[in-house]
Amino acid sequence: MEHSPLPIIDLAALNGAPDLRRPMQARLAAAARDVGFFYLVGHGLSKVEMLETLALAERFFALPEQEKLAVQMVNSPHFRGYNRVGAELTRQRPDLREQFDIMNEAQALPAALIREPWQRLIGPNQWPTTLPEMKGHLLAWQERLSDITLTLLAAFAEVLKQPANVFDDSIRGAPYQHMKLIHYPGQEAGGSSQGVGAHKDPGYLTLVMQDNHSGLEVETADGWISAPPLPGALVVNIGELLELASNGYLKATLHRVVSPPPGVSRLSCAFFIAARLDATVPLLTLSPALAEQAQGPESDPTNPLFNQVGENVLKGRLRSHPDVAARHYAAPYASNYAVPSQPRELSKEQREPA
Repeated sequence: MEHSPLPIIDLAALNGAPDLRRPMQARLAAAARDVGFFYLVGHGLSKVEMLETLALAERFFALPEQEKLAVQMVNSPHFRGYNRVGAELTRQRPDLREQFDIMNEAQALPAALIREPWQRLIGPNQWPTTLPEMKGHLLAWQERLSDITLTLLAAFAEVLKQPANVFDDSIRGAPYQHMKLIHYPGQEAGGSSQGVGAHKDPGYLTLVMQDNHSGLEVETADGWISAPPLPGALVVNIGELLELASNGYLKATLHRVVSPPPGVSRLSCAFFIAARLDATVPLLTLSPALAEQAQGPESDPTNPLFNQVGENVLKGRLRSHPDVAARHYAAPYASNYAVPSQPRELSKEQREPA
């Protein structure tokens, strides 16, 4: 198996006796501070359950195109549903993947109650009629992944020497949940290799479950490194909101996915969690020792960070899905959320993944 230098964190040890917890917390702190990515084991999800979810994804993507298009995301002002290959953009370039997105299952707000554009993110998911088992399975799976991320958030609070409940006010009741089933088709000869372009995730934490094919890459001080699948493990990365909350002590890292070779398909399931859409990110007061190491959240004029969660989430959705934005959101919203008119200039490495 391909080796990766990403650290391995054991969630069971983080929840264990002090003699196990303390060294694992130190390892978690180093992983989040130095790389922003790590493998997670001891999470309580069995390999069988993980394979069942990927098998469900495979069945969905094997449906006839007209059945997938019946739940196409462009039909949903809440950004839920199916996207064809190339429909989502990263840095204004098409990503070569098809995907199915769900979020919190909720009723859409009546128009009279909507005061902010981001409130239109609240609403129901779309579900394919030919896979009736999909709704129950994915909503239950999303809740299990949510529980894992909330446990990790409590561990990060301890790493940051904060009260264990420091994030509770921002997630109480209904943390923002977002899950994707993803299919990466093989590259075409001479075509783009951008499965997903270089980006950071906008929430608190991301969990990724991979099949047995590599493709995920992480930017480090030494260049891009591979994060190949580790059997039974999830890949975890820090999101922009956790970087913002810790004033840059915790690191949100650029990452990308390189398309598999011709004739090979790759499946994954990504779960993102943020604070409630109506919340603001707590800006933590760090101890002098930690504050000295905090470098502040990375500044990117083409990707401003908002500590109001709904604004930050909607910004990302509008950028990534211009077809949904054009159909359901008035033009002024784009300028309000600072969508650039020109793509950001990338390095050669970012333009042409290895």
